[in-house]
Amino acid sequence: MKFQNNFILALFALFIFSSSVKSQNVWPDGTKIDKWFQENKPTDINKLGKKYILTANGVKNDSTILQTKELQAVIDLASKNGGGVVVVPKGTFLISSVFFKQGTHLHLESGAKLKGSDDINDFPVVTTRMEGQTVKYFPALINADGLDGFTISGKGTLDGNGLRFWKSFWKRREWNPKCTNMDEMRPRIIYVSNSKNVQVEGITIKNSPFWSTHYYKSDFVKLLNLTILAPKEPVKAPSTDAVDIDACTNFLIKNCYMSVNDDAIALKGGKGPKSDKDPNNGENRNILIEDNSFGFCHSVLTCGSESIHNYNVILRNSKVNDASRLLHLKMRPDTPQHYEYLTVENITGNVKTFLYVKGWNQFFDLKGEERPKKGLANNITIKNIDISCETAFSVEKSDLFDLKDFTFENFKIKALKPEMQNLNHIQNLKQKNINVTQVASLTQSYDKKDDSDISAK
Repeated sequence: MKFQNNFILALFALFIFSSSVKSQNVWPDGTKIDKWFQENKPTDINKLGKKYILTANGVKNDSTILQTKELQAVIDLASKNGGGVVVVPKGTFLISSVFFKQGTHLHLESGAKLKGSDDINDFPVVTTRMEGQTVKYFPALINADGLDGFTISGKGTLDGNGLRFWKSFWKRREWNPKCTNMDEMRPRIIYVSNSKNVQVEGITIKNSPFWSTHYYKSDFVKLLNLTILAPKEPVKAPSTDAVDIDACTNFLIKNCYMSVNDDAIALKGGKGPKSDKDPNNGENRNILIEDNSFGFCHSVLTCGSESIHNYNVILRNSKVNDASRLLHLKMRPDTPQHYEYLTVENITGNVKTFLYVKGWNQFFDLKGEERPKKGLANNITIKNIDISCETAFSVEKSDLFDLKDFTFENFKIKALKPEMQNLNHIQNLKQKNINVTQVASLTQSYDKKDDSDISAK
């Protein structure tokens, strides 16, 4: 009898384990997650062709002179010779915008730094993607367009050198409170567009003047073991999103640390009343964000503000310390929006607001068109949560968007303001094992990664 009982218990344990594994390998809509998301190998630059070390190819190890043309010449040489790896050795090299070509790669050795110029006059004006529009604006420091198999790797640093841009932005905002984010002319650090099979791995990305990294209309992109930083003090680094995913499919963010003065991860794709008809825009689909840790940021995961359709998105197995929000759904009334099949699970730590869903009216513009139909967020699942927060639920009731088919499961939340009544207008809300406790004060007892290197220098 004892053997039989043990056998039954073993079968039950196996069933639970199999169910857990199965849930880890499917998207929120129930389809299988491709094995590509589990096959994560370090970049082996020895398999990427000839190495072109900067200092052996006409670039001086001198942080005081701008060497954009010299670095571009090395990239062009590698491309002309059939491809290869542009290697940045230990030292600091000052650049503006460079453009990688098919077959070329970037590797930053330990102690290596590519530092951005803080003079906007050093940057060209090009056709690029910015804030949900295809416009004339400034490229990033590192640009890759139309590439297959592009990699950035190493232990070095891409430093946007953003302090001067940040100060100018706040001075402009003081003079004109209605100025847009793009009015203060600023570059990004990484911009990858129209590309596939991209891997960015191991490096530190910090002090961006604008968005830290931006990926547009790209497929099969992996961000692995990155550190992305931008300070909230003594000078706030405005609009320094760590990762902006803009009309992409099959995207993995794994084992990264992000602490920036805006959203850690933002899903974008277009804005405006007819943005869903514009071929330059698009949806984000199959986005997996797992095993990461987050310091201060405005939101760990944001849908919006320039976003049309997000489908099959998972944020899981992550730690959060001092984020303003965990999940933020920006419902923009001048843009047709649909956020569906989004799962947040296995999250620990502390945030200011756990779930934040409200209309987003910044720079509202119907462009003379009729208001689009209601926005919609549906099939949103949040489970296995152990969080301390000031406000648990800040969920707005609005005639401009609908919220339905939400599932909350296994919550252990301590909140100064539980605000459970804010959930009443979610249609078909399912709740199981929800423990939201009101507390008089909060103590932060979670592990905090050293942020000593996030100040602008």
